[in-house]
Amino acid sequence: MNDYERVAQIIRHLDAHQTDQPSLDELAVLAGLSRFHFHRLFSRWAGVTPKEFLQCLTLENARERLRNGESVLDAALNAGLSSPGRLHELCVTLEAATPGEIKSGGAGWRIEAGFAETPFGMCCIGTGPRGICHLAFLKESGEETAKHELMRSWPRAEWQWDNAKAEELTARVFQSDSGTPLKAIVRGTPFQLRVWRALVRIPAGALVSYGHLATVIGHQGAARAVGTAVGSNPLAYLIPCHRVIRETGVIGQYRWGQERKRVLLGWEALRH
Repeated sequence: MNDYERVAQIIRHLDAHQTDQPSLDELAVLAGLSRFHFHRLFSRWAGVTPKEFLQCLTLENARERLRNGESVLDAALNAGLSSPGRLHELCVTLEAATPGEIKSGGAGWRIEAGFAETPFGMCCIGTGPRGICHLAFLKESGEETAKHELMRSWPRAEWQWDNAKAEELTARVFQSDSGTPLKAIVRGTPFQLRVWRALVRIPAGALVSYGHLATVIGHQGAARAVGTAVGSNPLAYLIPCHRVIRETGVIGQYRWGQERKRVLLGWEALRH
């Protein structure tokens, strides 16, 4: 069990038993660690105590961040949806695959791919001639399913699997202070691309609702369609779909697990 899985286990327990105010000793037993080692692990990962971390995931906290996040997004979008944006303090250019590239299925491409650890569990990442083309957190179905999902996206590409290179690239993605420019390429409809480009403008630590996101991209009333586009995001974390929640402040579902979404939001809230 890695650090993320232990933290996710504790978050599940805190959500279910927050009114019981579980002690540090109880949480340590649940994590399978001594009191000292659990406190050190959680503090190193989150930067705060488990109780303080839980406070970042309360409904009222989410509602407040939602209100603030909407105004932040409005300001960010004034620059225009089509221009490249800042993403996790990295310069990331989000490009669209051409119709020819989509039709060819990646023929003539060599895609380097592999599995790597992240602060939020294992991921599968792939990069081709035009940049990162896939980033997904692994689910319970495991590596084989993740591998097949990636290869279905570009069925005619040549594949090179190298976990060491995947670890190097993943480190660049999740170390937001590295300042290393990254390029990413996505397959999608014009509407999906508009939604995804709006998503990359939501700053870490801010939230936006599906309805507001629909309004700012010029499709007021299309919250359901926006939700579908958000759920189709092919680049976990890089396109931060985890920052979109319901109007009520309820965090809602996430393609890579609601639990992971809560951990991502808590982790970002404590750093911004």
